[in-house]
Amino acid sequence: MLVQELKQESRVKVAPRIIGFGECLPGKPVTNEQMEDVLSIRKEWIDTMIGNHSRHFAVDFSKRTVEYSLTDLCTVAAEEAIEQAGIQRKEIDVIVLSTATPDHLMPATVNLVADRLGLQNIQTYQIQAGCSGALQALDVARHLLVGERRYALVIGGDVCNKYMDLTRDFTKLRSSELINYALFGDGAGAILLTNENCDGLEITSIENRFVGVGEEPGQVMNWFGTVPENVQELSKRELRKQFQSAKEDYKAIEKQVPLMTAQVLKTLLEDRNWKKEDVTYFLPPQLGWNMTKKIIESLDLSLDVTINCVQETGNNGNALPFLQLKKLHGRLKPSNKVVGVAIESSKWIKTGIILEYKNGETNE
Repeated sequence: MLVQELKQESRVKVAPRIIGFGECLPGKPVTNEQMEDVLSIRKEWIDTMIGNHSRHFAVDFSKRTVEYSLTDLCTVAAEEAIEQAGIQRKEIDVIVLSTATPDHLMPATVNLVADRLGLQNIQTYQIQAGCSGALQALDVARHLLVGERRYALVIGGDVCNKYMDLTRDFTKLRSSELINYALFGDGAGAILLTNENCDGLEITSIENRFVGVGEEPGQVMNWFGTVPENVQELSKRELRKQFQSAKEDYKAIEKQVPLMTAQVLKTLLEDRNWKKEDVTYFLPPQLGWNMTKKIIESLDLSLDVTINCVQETGNNGNALPFLQLKKLHGRLKPSNKVVGVAIESSKWIKTGIILEYKNGETNE
């Protein structure tokens, strides 16, 4: 009993730090050439409009089948993060999962993942969100690491394409619909967060602001991608028109996202009294690569200091910030500073994060 008390007293608590990273990208990367072969989306059009080279799908478009669930992807990503952190699953105190595309309305996907991981009696939380969700989940998790709680598993993922109607003739789709298949990808990312004093990427602050009062949504997603065959043809057409599975106002997104990114970055830097030159790495919003590159250029940043992955992974929503963070693993040195921004266009949400790499022995 005395030994246990001494161990508790010697434990130094710090601001939450990321100590494990995981990701899961389903199947093999689907190239632009394959998109042209399977979905009749011209490679030149993808290069010009989006700029992504590949993406990962949880569905097989040639077979018209769903191959992976969100639970599948999140579980694999979580297992990698736990293993990399070097802790036992039973040590995890809480799971927070963010997604725009849960496997079901109920049960929550976070509980299906907890079941797969064998984590009985664990606290679970699920956030329904788009691109802002990953940072929202981190914000929730860091505030839950109080008292005896030591480890939080935070997961973000999306499987957008399972809501697309796989029975449709893709050659007849409008460009406004086709662009979704070329822009979005599926995937999951995870991190292991702790308040123990150890080497890790410490969360200094998180910005999360809804700014969409009176604004039309920039993106809408529905559950109605597939219309039952027993619905009359006229009704089916009307349903597809009214409940298109995914649609975007690209002009609004192109106008608003760079401006909102600059605003968040300014707020984050002023909060720490930093200049851009003080930051080691930036995590910019990841849309399509062409737009992401324009944002980087508008911020007067070099590609050398930005962490980008959307060219290869596609825009996989809640997973992307975690994939960016995972790319930092192995690069960071003590006192390195990281600033990230994620913008959600669905109803206009600005999120940002400041992180600093700390050495556990010196706490610097």
